[in-house]
Amino acid sequence: MEFQDEAFVLSARAFGETGAIVEFLTAQHGRYAAHVAGGASRRIKPFLQAGARAMIQYRARISEQLGAATIEPVGEGPSALFDDPLALAGLSAAAAVASAALPEREPHPGAFLAFEALSDTLSSPDIWPAIFVRFEAGLLQDLGFGLDLSRCAATGQVDDLIYVSPRTGRAVCREAGEPYKDRLLTLPAFMLSSQSGLAPGDVGAGLALTAHFLEAFVFGPLNRPLPPARFWLIEMLADAKRL
Repeated sequence: MEFQDEAFVLSARAFGETGAIVEFLTAQHGRYAAHVAGGASRRIKPFLQAGARAMIQYRARISEQLGAATIEPVGEGPSALFDDPLALAGLSAAAAVASAALPEREPHPGAFLAFEALSDTLSSPDIWPAIFVRFEAGLLQDLGFGLDLSRCAATGQVDDLIYVSPRTGRAVCREAGEPYKDRLLTLPAFMLSSQSGLAPGDVGAGLALTAHFLEAFVFGPLNRPLPPARFWLIEMLADAKRL
């Protein structure tokens, strides 16, 4: 088995004296683990940080076997964010969520595109926390658990959508949701339109929304908690008053 693909590094761990087992999110083949010879060396290790982008060449004698990969770095990757610990935390959290949520060796091009969109905005501190929420919503969509925010589940109207049903993931308008608002999730406006500005509390509401459905539909059935890196990100965003 052999393929070449664009990829983001999700994680890497030392293997043997000089190698590394690296987990990639590829554009066309999904989440793949591979042995990278020399991955623990000073020359290659900087290119194996979570969120680094590369072109990989993957080879395995049989499809079930752990294969080997060679990498060609693309762009600066996480090194461009070394002066921004919050953005690095966002990148690490996204990699951890993708690694834990996506099944291995199953194509999920939508997840790759969502990760790419987040990666491309991490140098814009006023934007990327909202894009992180959109990344998680895109991950849910690609896994088959997408939120339906097109119209009110109760009335069918398309305006004044401010809630989401925690059971169905469908939007609810203000009028229909008012009697049940304590049981509904808040829907921030930026999740409906990229033209909407960010109001205070919007990012926190968005993260609470995606966390609920990630736990309900992805991590709960796998008997796994949300990754610690995601909780650390939320703590850092709170300390920075960015929620």
